[in-house]
Amino acid sequence: MQTESKGRAIALLPIGVFLVIFLGSGIIMNDFYAMPAIVAFLIALVVAFMQNRKVSFAEKFAIISKGVGDENIITMCLIFLCAGAFSGAVTAAGGVESTVNFGLSILPSNIAVVGLFVIGCFISVSMGTSMGTIAALAPIAVGISEKTGYAMAICIGAVLCGAMFGDNLSMISDTTIAAVKTQGCEMKDKFKANFLIVLPAAIVTIIIFLLITRNSDYQMTEELTYNLFQILPYILVLVGALIGINVFVVLIGGTIVSLIVGVATGTLAVSEMFTVVGNGVTGMYDITVISIVVACIVSLVKEYGGIQFILNLIRNGIKGKKGAEIGIAGLSLLVDACTANNTVAIVMAGPIAKEISEEFGVDAKRSASLLDIFTSVGQGLIPYGAQLLSAATLTALTPFDILPYCYYPILMAVSALAFILLKKEKK
Repeated sequence: MQTESKGRAIALLPIGVFLVIFLGSGIIMNDFYAMPAIVAFLIALVVAFMQNRKVSFAEKFAIISKGVGDENIITMCLIFLCAGAFSGAVTAAGGVESTVNFGLSILPSNIAVVGLFVIGCFISVSMGTSMGTIAALAPIAVGISEKTGYAMAICIGAVLCGAMFGDNLSMISDTTIAAVKTQGCEMKDKFKANFLIVLPAAIVTIIIFLLITRNSDYQMTEELTYNLFQILPYILVLVGALIGINVFVVLIGGTIVSLIVGVATGTLAVSEMFTVVGNGVTGMYDITVISIVVACIVSLVKEYGGIQFILNLIRNGIKGKKGAEIGIAGLSLLVDACTANNTVAIVMAGPIAKEISEEFGVDAKRSASLLDIFTSVGQGLIPYGAQLLSAATLTALTPFDILPYCYYPILMAVSALAFILLKKEKK
């Protein structure tokens, strides 16, 4: 079946069904994670199969098989699993604790809150997870708040800002992997483009936290033990990815080094090596399966004319490359606000962003950066997102207490828009 050039709005019904079920259950139950995303996506897939009787059941299976078998989808899923293996190994080897303690040891005590942001940036880039960063630093933020007298919301706000910094920059973040693979660009190219955009936002965030906490003085009373060898795997992965080594080689190598370091430093028993790797891989099952199911849905939606409908809608509303980039940014932000999960949002919006970028000549690394940045902007600001909910739970606050201090996500959006609007287009 050939997709109609004008597109068909009704083809978007499966996506609408997903949003209604997922958002509706969250509103009714007052918990946006009460309905597992995979269940909502499976229902949406059933709806997609029920649509368009002109296409036989067998043909629909052929369509989704082709979609799931796409090189980028398979590669993305395998990278997810490798990233999980590395995360499980390096965490068990003591990498997280050593990184946090090392950062707190070298930073002056009078910039403790700024230190939380800076350490959060490094840990989130190293670990590839904003949630892991928040879990690691939230207890320290509580201690700093109690000792300095600064509001708990300011301290945990600094942690959340740091967590969101690495969420869209880390080489092993599921969001970064999804953005790169859906847009078809190199990891190192996307990192460089993304880093230039968010660096101004990070610098201004540091200045703001310095100004509002300039009178603080905090001394760590507990002993901060760390081992530089336990930080080594993070550094190797970061450097390896930046210089262009194949991401699979980087992640597998990082996993092996982590296991060696863990055994050598006594934090990991030889008998536990395969278990920790397996646990890390298992932790990535959800996003891997979701990516496969979303690929099935998108394949059918595209075949029915849904993607073409969105492209025509965007094409009529924007002009030129800048308009296309703003369209990708708005699409990313909207989908994340609806799904409350930036990785799922990228997997859903990625194919549409790819079509837009090809239509208007936007570089793949640019579209990948915009996808990653604006889904992270949404994730760092929606009060029902996992990041704010987790930060609030760990500190007995509400998401609305923390929101006023989420400077970085807002500044990241401002910086990205400035880069779009001020960049000169090549004739």
